[in-house]
Amino acid sequence: MSFLKKLFGGGGGGNEAAEPKSAAPAKQIEHKGFLISATPYKADGQYQTCGVVSKEVDGVMKEHKFIRADRFAGLDDAIDISIKKGMQLIDEQGERIFG
Repeated sequence: MSFLKKLFGGGGGGNEAAEPKSAAPAKQIEHKGFLISATPYKADGQYQTCGVVSKEVDGVMKEHKFIRADRFAGLDDAIDISIKKGMQLIDEQGERIFG
C-alpha cells in the first residue's frame, strides 16, 4: 500500500532535493579572509554540491549560500567540490558576493 501512496503522491513523502536540511558543515576552511563551509546533502541517492561563504563585514556576519547542480556518489567528492566552488566564488566576486 505504501508503494501506491508514494506513486500517487500520498503519504506525505516529498522530494529530498526540494530543500536541503540544515546540518553542521562537513568541512570548513578559510580562504582570503572568508570562511567556506561545505554542506552537501543527499538528493536522489547522491550528494548535492552545496555550501556557505561567510565573512564579517563592518561588524556584521554576511553569508552567501550556494547550491550547484553537481551530484556525486561519494560524500568526500561532494565536500571537495563544494569547497572548490566556494573558493571560485570568492576569487571571482570577493565581497560583491554579498551584494
